[in-house]
Amino acid sequence: MIYWQLFLAFFIPNIVGYGGGPAIIPLIENEVVGRYGWMSSQGFAETLALGNALPSPIATKMAGYIGYDVAGVPGSLTAIFATVAPSLLLMLAALGTLYRYRDSVKVKSMSQWVRPVVMTLMAYLTWRFLAEGLDTAGTLHTAIIAGVAGVLLLATRVHPAFVVCFGLGYGALLLG
Repeated sequence: MIYWQLFLAFFIPNIVGYGGGPAIIPLIENEVVGRYGWMSSQGFAETLALGNALPSPIATKMAGYIGYDVAGVPGSLTAIFATVAPSLLLMLAALGTLYRYRDSVKVKSMSQWVRPVVMTLMAYLTWRFLAEGLDTAGTLHTAIIAGVAGVLLLATRVHPAFVVCFGLGYGALLLG
């Protein structure tokens, strides 16, 4: 029963809440503090403060922590799944619709317009990461990481996840 309550406590705010993590925090607080009484308002505020201090989306961090606090690892997994399930369901529905109309001229032209936008956003993100790397790690370390990553991605068939792990390991060992 506790797992079902955890699921509902995080699924419902994520279904009805619009605007991402900060918009659903009051809805989650209503469920966790008001309806189920798993935490006090002070405890929820401290959890929120801790969650804001860590990287990644706030709603999943809070779901993981509160779920673990209430029902251990299975509770944490249940709460995290309930948090991402609404987005997952909407994405599957959208992909199903796009797949059904994949031969449509309108869908194909929409795809043609999306690609340059995504490419531009990725280029901007890459530029920002490069600038941040130059500022924090320095030119030499940034050049080494970029050079090795470029060679691994372009000249070999190494999976990109391993290239990311290389960059993380290099940074942890030599820049930490």
